Amino acid sequence: MSKQILVVDDDLHIREVISFALEKAGMSVRQAGDGREAVQSFREQAADLLVLDINMPEMDGLEVCRELRKTSNVPILFLSSRDDEIDRILGLEIGGDDYVTKPFSPRELVARINAILKRTQPVSAEPSPPSDHLIRGKLMVSPQQHLATWDQQAVHLTATEFGMLILLARHPNRVFNRDHIMQQAYDNQVYVSDRTIDSHIRHIRQKFVEVGCVNIIDTVHGVGYKLAPC
Repeated sequence: MSKQILVVDDDLHIREVISFALEKAGMSVRQAGDGREAVQSFREQAADLLVLDINMPEMDGLEVCRELRKTSNVPILFLSSRDDEIDRILGLEIGGDDYVTKPFSPRELVARINAILKRTQPVSAEPSPPSDHLIRGKLMVSPQQHLATWDQQAVHLTATEFGMLILLARHPNRVFNRDHIMQQAYDNQVYVSDRTIDSHIRHIRQKFVEVGCVNIIDTVHGVGYKLAPC
């Protein structure tokens, strides 16, 4: 089945450009012209991913993200017309998976969406075999179930965050630089800044702190990141 994408922007022309590119790539598209319409549309029918403009009247993209994150981990790609990384990082910190700045290339947008969707693992209908579980002390990661727990408490990660954690959990004694982490979390044709990777790492750490893990990822200064002793 084709992936269902909800495109949210108050500019009809931008919605149409994005929709055309996504449909050409074999995806199904729904549109919403503002934040409130987007929330209502998602509640009526879930989507596999949201393309969400930050700057909208009534209810902006950040508010929409906060509202949806109360009940869903649906991947979110932000659009922003502001050349200001503070907005982008804030979007990632509240639960976004990626961002694209306007004006953008429809081809790049499709590539980023495909990269996010590749990282979204469907939940298996059958119980996962023990070999699927990566167990590191109190940390358990199940790639097949898209599930991470700390001391048996679920940690709700976005698709991007989950992909990064899997990489570190599979190689607990190895230090990964940002380029390697980027290749794991993003399509090779997609470039993201070091600050974006750092923001995702910071967000993963915060989510584990909330379930009692003081530090899940160590920073090796001048090199990169590794899984902390669990």
